[in-house]
Amino acid sequence: MQRFFSWIVEPGFVSSQPVQVALVIGSLTAIVSAVVGVFTVMRGQSFAGHALTDVSTAGGSAAFLLSVSPLFGFVGLGIVGAAVMELIGIQRVRGRDLATGIVLGASIGLAALLLYLGTTSGATTGATQQILFGSIFTIESSTIPLVIGFGAGALLIIAVVYRPLLLSSVSNDIAAAKGVPLRLVGLLFMLALAVSVGLSSLTIGAILSTALLIGPAATALRLTARLGVALIVACGIGVGVTWAGVLLAYDSYYWGSSRNGFPVSFFIVALVFLLYVVSGLSSIRNVTARRERATLQVITQ
Repeated sequence: MQRFFSWIVEPGFVSSQPVQVALVIGSLTAIVSAVVGVFTVMRGQSFAGHALTDVSTAGGSAAFLLSVSPLFGFVGLGIVGAAVMELIGIQRVRGRDLATGIVLGASIGLAALLLYLGTTSGATTGATQQILFGSIFTIESSTIPLVIGFGAGALLIIAVVYRPLLLSSVSNDIAAAKGVPLRLVGLLFMLALAVSVGLSSLTIGAILSTALLIGPAATALRLTARLGVALIVACGIGVGVTWAGVLLAYDSYYWGSSRNGFPVSFFIVALVFLLYVVSGLSSIRNVTARRERATLQVITQ
């Protein structure tokens, strides 16, 4: 086992402080993203999550220009964008998508301006790379308490509005008939979504942050229709692909003679995509098997 472990893991992986910080922050981010992502998929708000990635890009760029932690920019401007999307939208899907599109267009323009200012400023060298694609190995350990705080806040919001959020995710009409304050529940959920996207932006970059938000959740919901099981499976997938991505990125430094390595975000996104495709094939087999059993029952009756 020790020989096998040494063959899989390059020397210094466990003892490396950047790796330890990356695993802690990546795991926390994956759990928050998985929980919020399950409800995002159920509510059909993946487009809103995508729009918030561009908002986070603008926020991260602004944070670099102001010389503050990019996490504050990712989460701060993301919360503003989420609130605007919810407040100017209406309960129908068409109106919600319209509000999301408006915020998306404005955030892209703002992000382009701030990224341009960042690339022309000598004080923000490498900012564009870190904002768009992440750099989890360069995150300071002092960021961990911030990640814990923001993540706990997002999970607390989901816990507080769990039942009305679940009901409104299944049917807005039934939720309204039951007296659920749809606008308040929607606003609180959008705030949790903004925090989740902000944490993912810090981990794997703003442009790829929806991979951790949507991928594990969509895969879990393909595998099971039970919400509690789906949440556990999504968290397991998110943490698993994050740890595997960190390991592969660390090991890739030793591949070949260039000693450049591959970014963590590449491996995480690739693994999420692979698992989603595999889950789709499994889902097709299950549906086919159920149809064959139903056909056999009809024939034998």
